[in-house]
Amino acid sequence: MKNYVISIGRQFGCGAHEIATKLSENLNVAYYDKEIIKRAAKDSGFDENLFSFYDERPTSSFLYSVSTDGFASLTNTHGTLEDQVFQYQFDTIRKVASEGSCIIVGRCADYILRENPNLLTVFLHASDDFRRERVVKQYGVSEKNAMKEIKSVDRKRARFHNFYCDNKWGDAATYDLSIDVSRLGIDNTVYLISAYINKKFG
Repeated sequence: MKNYVISIGRQFGCGAHEIATKLSENLNVAYYDKEIIKRAAKDSGFDENLFSFYDERPTSSFLYSVSTDGFASLTNTHGTLEDQVFQYQFDTIRKVASEGSCIIVGRCADYILRENPNLLTVFLHASDDFRRERVVKQYGVSEKNAMKEIKSVDRKRARFHNFYCDNKWGDAATYDLSIDVSRLGIDNTVYLISAYINKKFG
């Protein structure tokens, strides 16, 4: 089977972490989410907390430059601190994608790796009831505040993605697969993506 990359965009609370973990086990490939931050911090020598602070958060100077000029090379001696943090993170995404088949969740990997012919882009979404239940159970958010938290995280992810990506966050037409997890369930979603991978790259 060819090396491939699965890029997963997701609404908050739809089970993306669980799905990616099971996919990783089923397909026997590496899975990167917060690990991107840890590795970028290690490679850069910057504090990991700095990467966590800027994680999927748009900042005007750098994102404006990449939206108009593309991912131009930035050196550590130029640009703001935010510029350098994002550049290390984007370089890390390219690096892990070059090392073998893998799954990358979020962080605009679909855009960063858009020239990779073996990229599969997936967007996971679910009903409000499904997400509310998971957020309360998985993250300990109160029933009262669950939807507020869901909408807040989704807005942040959408702003980060839409600021400079060609495709609109969550637009089904711009992904290879757009899956309603609340209709299929976690395990069937894993099965569907695995079957697609085996069909396309097997």
